[in-house]
Amino acid sequence: MTAVLGSIPSPSSGTVDLGPLTIHLYGLTLLVAILLCVWLTSVRWKRIGGDTDLVIRVAVYGVAFGVVGARAYHDITSWNEVPTPKWKGIFEVWHGGLGIWGGILLGVLAGAVIVRRSGQSVALFMDAVAPGLLLAQGIGRIGNWWNQELFGKPTKLPWGLKIDLDHRPAAYLNYSTFHPTFLYELIWDLAGVLLLLWVARRWRIRPPALFALYVAYYCFGRFFEELLRVDPSHHLAGLRINAWVSIVCFVVASAFFIRRQLLGRGSEPDDDQRARGKPRVPDPNRPKMVVPRGRVR
Repeated sequence: MTAVLGSIPSPSSGTVDLGPLTIHLYGLTLLVAILLCVWLTSVRWKRIGGDTDLVIRVAVYGVAFGVVGARAYHDITSWNEVPTPKWKGIFEVWHGGLGIWGGILLGVLAGAVIVRRSGQSVALFMDAVAPGLLLAQGIGRIGNWWNQELFGKPTKLPWGLKIDLDHRPAAYLNYSTFHPTFLYELIWDLAGVLLLLWVARRWRIRPPALFALYVAYYCFGRFFEELLRVDPSHHLAGLRINAWVSIVCFVVASAFFIRRQLLGRGSEPDDDQRARGKPRVPDPNRPKMVVPRGRVR
């Protein structure tokens, strides 16, 4: 085999021992990701007249229900990977197994309830949180690097990720470097954060079209990532389940974005929101990013 010219090293351990205290770096990475999401969302929410207190309350409930949703998604789609006894294993998050799809779904629903009960616009808040969620997803992928998990197929590229023998799938024991899918998604997500912020600043967005754009963008990249990954997964018609989920979510989110933003369908947020002390609607002086109906084919 041709010698690998370079590679990305993997950490020898995913924990740090401080006396009697053991810090799990995967969990610490997720904590940093959540804090960055809260920070970016707070900046955007305050910019349209909201307050940080609501962002924090949404984060508390969103994270709690998000973990439940992420674990439930994993248990449902990967039942054979749940530790035995099953009645106990379904709750053992520390043994791995969190699905981002279930986490986002249940977390967003919980956050929407909090926003609605506070009397604020759920659609406006969804657009405010979209870049923060993508930022958190990207930073959270670094946790997979700490655990040497969810990597891609073997590669001899200079940026191949070194994986220890005990972390390699049985079919790939003779390979030492793999595609660093955690890094691919990190780069993709960070680029998406910049894209969403630019779109929100450049055009007049009809909420929650920016959130739909976030979903479509993430799913587009996630589909190609799924084609590389070698971790266990159920397949349907030759594709991993998460690849199919990416396709469905991309189509639905893209259709919603086109209908809401480009075709101008749907109602605008109430014009008297600012008068009632609620976050203001997007700046009306920005271009609308609307395609005339007669030119849509």
